[in-house]
Amino acid sequence: MKTYSATPADIDKKWILIDAEGVVLGRLASIVAMRLRGKHKATFTPHMDMGDNVIVINADKVQMTGKKREEKFYWHTGYPGGIKSRTKEQILEGAHPERVVLQAVKRMLPGNRLSRQQMTNLRIYAGGEHPHEAQSPEVLDVKSMNKKNTRS
Repeated sequence: MKTYSATPADIDKKWILIDAEGVVLGRLASIVAMRLRGKHKATFTPHMDMGDNVIVINADKVQMTGKKREEKFYWHTGYPGGIKSRTKEQILEGAHPERVVLQAVKRMLPGNRLSRQQMTNLRIYAGGEHPHEAQSPEVLDVKSMNKKNTRS
């Protein structure tokens, strides 16, 4: 028995559309991270970019459990002493609400060159519109996967 290892010719990338309205942030991020890495495929190879292209719309309407929206503080500029204290609620209501979803997905991927390359396959939009209609993305209904994925 031999271990299967995919080659670039074997990779088949699809376009996936996910509506984040009413979906819990952590559950959404774990599903998106799995799709970006390609772990949902039977031909998964850890050292290859096998994942799909993922489009997330309505990122500003994502939900959180507990009091994370009001009480969880984070943000850092990347420079020493560059801590900027903002709540997730302030970021979601600000100019770039898609950054909350972006950071959640980024932190669920391994911190290496491959994951940085896989993050280029992720497109996040705050509103319901996206410019990728030409790729005819398949809709992935995260809400119907599990009743815990949504919060009312």
